[in-house]
Amino acid sequence: MSRQPHHPQPDRAGPGQESVWNYPRPAICEPSNRRIAIIHRGITLLDTSRAWRTLETSHPPTYYIPPADVAMDSLRPNSRRSLCEWKGQARYWDVLIGEETLRAAAWSYAEPTPAFTPIRDYLAFYPEPFDRCLVDGQTITPQPGQFYGGWISQYEAGPFKGIPGSRFW
Repeated sequence: MSRQPHHPQPDRAGPGQESVWNYPRPAICEPSNRRIAIIHRGITLLDTSRAWRTLETSHPPTYYIPPADVAMDSLRPNSRRSLCEWKGQARYWDVLIGEETLRAAAWSYAEPTPAFTPIRDYLAFYPEPFDRCLVDGQTITPQPGQFYGGWISQYEAGPFKGIPGSRFW
């Protein structure tokens, strides 16, 4: 007997919101004009209105930031690598702010798959370890689960992949 995954009923999206259950599968990337920022220990790590976002069914967006809009002197290469079925092989970056090192807190794709060439060498950041991650000036909530890097803002309606019981969504 095979176990069928339980897919939750999507929350109803309110005015100005998108249901993550209407996002596509396979994943896509698209430009975003929202203002994306990370502030940690009083230092602005990034601030941009030129991000790209990746969208995938059940996930909040992940934002990819042009290196020109990131304090690149705060990043150091990390040896970690992973493989995304949609984007290709990711390399990771440590973030150093003051005496603090946030290991593998960012990632990028040097050679993404053709559908994701717009995010080549752009950087994405796990929101969880940072003091403040902002979308249009509003503090976001990190996507649940240790693996995911989505940013939940006022613009998305869930439920979101990563909550307990969502492993097989």
